Amino acid sequence: MITFLRFARAHTVVGTTLSLVALYCIAVRFTGATDHLLLAWTLFSCLAANVYITGLNQLTDVEIDRINKPYLPLASGAYSLRTGRVIVGVCGLLAVLSCLIYPPYLPLTVLSSLLLGTVYSAEPIRLKRYHFWAAFCIIAVRGLIVNLLLYLHFRTQLGAGAQVQGTVWLLTAVILVFGVIIAWFKDLPDTEGDAVYGIRTLTLLRSRQWVYGAGSILLAGTLVVASGVAWWLGRPLLGGCLLVLLLGFGFLASRLDLEEQSSIARFYQGTWGVFFGVYLVFAVLG
Repeated sequence: MITFLRFARAHTVVGTTLSLVALYCIAVRFTGATDHLLLAWTLFSCLAANVYITGLNQLTDVEIDRINKPYLPLASGAYSLRTGRVIVGVCGLLAVLSCLIYPPYLPLTVLSSLLLGTVYSAEPIRLKRYHFWAAFCIIAVRGLIVNLLLYLHFRTQLGAGAQVQGTVWLLTAVILVFGVIIAWFKDLPDTEGDAVYGIRTLTLLRSRQWVYGAGSILLAGTLVVASGVAWWLGRPLLGGCLLVLLLGFGFLASRLDLEEQSSIARFYQGTWGVFFGVYLVFAVLG
């Protein structure tokens, strides 16, 4: 199980689960209806897509991961390439088949995510080689597709109209920025392998210091503005919690050493923790 979670990239699984549950909770609050089977089926379909995307990325990055992330199952040899291909193929098929049960928004969510995940990793397109398009794929999936299409999926399946509330737009805007930051920060610890194999990340084109500084300013500004908008929308507690998350990020930043690989890795995982926190506070207070 631990090996499979490494293959699935556990932090992305947690992120997908929290985002989905948060959007379901917001839809339930606005519609007054519940459907736990809808939630479970949607979660199954989206997690299958998640494993396909993260697994495909590892299949196409084995040599790079042997330098950057030697603990991953394919890079370490814990899984053979054949095992990786089987898992990716089965999960992709399950994602496609399961999403068709709830048209139109669940198929739109899953199929568009699978498409972007494929062109991100696979030749001949392999958009991850270019920092702009790599960020675009992450922003599009984590920011727009997941938040807007999944929310519309839950609302319509719970019997309401296809409408997006103000708090969902606010959540989408915050996560859009997080998509940029995750796209930038994920490359901070991976400079050695990326340089060897010609992956033109922003960290290599600029520097670790520039990426960290620009990303931190962008995140801080976004959480401050989002807090103000939450107060304007009549959600003062939500606004206050967003500022608490900003303080948490400040604590992470204070412990970062950009010259130490393990410190950078902890900082990146901590940034995902702040990402999780955004969905938690919106699930409860949004």
